[in-house]
Amino acid sequence: MTVYYANELAPRNTVPVGQVDGSVVNGNVRVHRATITLASQTTSDTIVVALPSIGDSFLYGVLTTDTSLGTSTVAIGISGTTAKYKAAATFTATDTPTVFGKASAQTKLTSAETIFITIGAATFPSSGTLLVDLYFSAT
Repeated sequence: MTVYYANELAPRNTVPVGQVDGSVVNGNVRVHRATITLASQTTSDTIVVALPSIGDSFLYGVLTTDTSLGTSTVAIGISGTTAKYKAAATFTATDTPTVFGKASAQTKLTSAETIFITIGAATFPSSGTLLVDLYFSAT
């Protein structure tokens, strides 16, 4: 019978043979919290929510709001890939933490990133609070 290893456990050229990447396996979890006061931000606005470190690996994110965002869409990403972490979608669930993430974003950062929200389709509500928590693994 063949034994297969997950990518994180297989010996790799980037770490000593037999060692695993500590930023993913047995790494420390860091959360980047962004609290946004809703104030009729428009579709031409972006909101910076995190500045993770080089070497961090994205795990997942959580959105929570006390006010429905209505027909506004929210994408979370970086310059050039505005939906890297979360594809644009409406978010109407109030006081319900909602997990998001893309498998393609779960790689170790090799350069600094400025992660931001891109607002689409409609203006945000004039009041309320939106929380964005981004979880990263790091050594």
